[in-house]
Amino acid sequence: LTLKDENGKFIETVSTKIGFRKVELKNGQLLVNGKRILVHGVNMHEHNPITGHYQDKETMMKDIREMKQNNINAVRCSHYPNNIGWIKLCNQYGIYLVDEANIESHGMGYGHENPAYHSEWDGAHMDRTISLVERDKNAPSVILWSLGNEASNGDVFMKTYKWIKGRDKTRLVQFEQAAEKENTDIVCPMYPGINYMKEYAARENVKRPFIMCEYAHAMGNSTGNFKEYWDIIRGSTNMQGGFIWDWVDQGFEVTDEAGRKYWAYGGDMGSQNYTNDENFDHNGLVFPDRIPHPGLKEVKKQYQDIRFIGTQPEKGLISVENNFFYTNLKDYELKYEVLKNGEVIKQGSFDLNLAPQTKKQVQLALPELPATDGVEYLLNVFAFTRTGTEVIPQGYEIAREQFKLGEGKYFVKAGPTGNAPSVKDEKNRITMNAGGVEVSINKWTGLIGNYRFEDKEYLRDKPTPNFWRAPTDNDFGNEMGRICNVWRTAGENTTVKNISVKEEGGNTTVTADIYLKDVASDYQLVYTLSGDGALTVNVHYKAGDKELPELPRFGMIMSLDKQFDNFTFYGRGPWENYSDRNDASQIGIYSSKVADQYVPYTRPQENGYKTDIRWLTLTNNEGKGIRIEGLQPICASALNNLPEDFDPGLSKKYRHTNDITPRNEVILSVDLAQRGVGGDTSWGALPHEQYRLKAKEYNYGYVIKPVK
Repeated sequence: LTLKDENGKFIETVSTKIGFRKVELKNGQLLVNGKRILVHGVNMHEHNPITGHYQDKETMMKDIREMKQNNINAVRCSHYPNNIGWIKLCNQYGIYLVDEANIESHGMGYGHENPAYHSEWDGAHMDRTISLVERDKNAPSVILWSLGNEASNGDVFMKTYKWIKGRDKTRLVQFEQAAEKENTDIVCPMYPGINYMKEYAARENVKRPFIMCEYAHAMGNSTGNFKEYWDIIRGSTNMQGGFIWDWVDQGFEVTDEAGRKYWAYGGDMGSQNYTNDENFDHNGLVFPDRIPHPGLKEVKKQYQDIRFIGTQPEKGLISVENNFFYTNLKDYELKYEVLKNGEVIKQGSFDLNLAPQTKKQVQLALPELPATDGVEYLLNVFAFTRTGTEVIPQGYEIAREQFKLGEGKYFVKAGPTGNAPSVKDEKNRITMNAGGVEVSINKWTGLIGNYRFEDKEYLRDKPTPNFWRAPTDNDFGNEMGRICNVWRTAGENTTVKNISVKEEGGNTTVTADIYLKDVASDYQLVYTLSGDGALTVNVHYKAGDKELPELPRFGMIMSLDKQFDNFTFYGRGPWENYSDRNDASQIGIYSSKVADQYVPYTRPQENGYKTDIRWLTLTNNEGKGIRIEGLQPICASALNNLPEDFDPGLSKKYRHTNDITPRNEVILSVDLAQRGVGGDTSWGALPHEQYRLKAKEYNYGYVIKPVK
């Protein structure tokens, strides 16, 4: 654009980048350049932990890099036109945008009292709509206009919809409050129930695509059952994705009087007497400084455009899908590895000239995999970038999958080894000795009193029944802390009904029948010491007649001295994962420090968990410690804090990471299971049924061994 004076002299020239693309609604689908896209989206408020709503280019580039590296391809500008610099970066690096008018009025109510039904507010609605479209009409990254956020679908939104459709015929328009009415081209609900999603996905002759404007509320330790959303989306041509709520925790960096930094939220920084939503704006996939939450790994996995599907993986046959639109898979290095009990026994790579939107079956060269007791085999497949860009480096993993090879016989019970243990039945305890291990069972509690190896005590606090977890933000939303409160100390308020000793087949067994008084239920512990010093702990729980709420977890908790801070495990990792958020976490052997397991959610809560564990060790720098082996898959956490350190009680309170002081011990939880973290919403939604602990009986077992 050039401005000249009346004599034709140039006064000013400005330019803007433009792009060419076609957005259309066809056969009930959103098409971009004739292709049915899948929206791997997030919502984003502009936020900087130092400067607030002012965004500098460096912070915006951090967002671009993290999004591209985690397979995110779309952003809803919630709930206003974002910084023009952000729009330009999305044009440059390729992020689809939903550009939203700065309209939200649900504070006035959703009925006819809302301004959307009062004509005197029409001008304000129209002004903001026109400003949105006229500013960003040349931005190729903008593929959808949004009439606004939460408001009533009054008459004015029929008018703004018609105005946009008349002004810009190159894009579609969406409005969540329109539901399935005529003034939206997209069915774009907020936090739809799984049943509604399934019902829409099953419809025939659908006229509009289903793209959630908000879903998977990522507040605190969340993003559970994310895979379930995408199983439905991929199963129907009219389900095209959605925008996670949301991208970044909106916290401010604060330093306390002791010099400890933490993230401030509503009610902090002198605002405690003002109306606030506490930490409700800390619902991002990344912390305020853009360090990812563990849940982002699960998002990356479900959003990946390269998919590996097992045809006959035990024979090395897998199918590779290229769901990109313009990228051939020859641009990626594809690798695989075969694991035997977590150890890599074969590695390989393969090239694939696979055009966009096609798939191909691949034959991988596998070694011989003889079926053997105590052995399992796994196949991992990865895709890495061959070349780097400004936002995704060379050699970066962009997709992954893990397959089980054959049935596997890992959890096979072995017979006793070594000489038969000696046993001493005394007044207050029963003591067993074998293989240099001495174990005493307290007759008054039914719990382990001592666990010594070569006269050294390895356990500070012995294994105790544990049914509680520090409530997550989602737990507070669905009142788990209040409803399930009876389980908080149920493992401590006990009495011993009976204790007995049995020597048979080279083993010594002590059986303790315990009564859980708080929940009027039976709890049995069976300790078996083998001749080699391996102590097996079998647990059986049976609920009584009392009506009980579901269990937050089922397991045992113990502690070791802080010197045993080297944590190695064979299970799903390496990052934190839960039963409803572990698809991205591959089973393998991982090693790190106990301190590294802590996830510093801005409001402290349950964290650091691992699932599907076969064994774990906690050792000191001399290599000595303990080893726990599951008789079936177990779950565990190893932290420098007790659950109660993260638990504020029945109400959240204003707690932050600077309220968490590491203890001089290692707290080890060994569980059969913990209920899922959920993620549909943070204001009432429960974890999905398959991830809840509602049975009347539970059994599990594990083995404790010294690491010599």
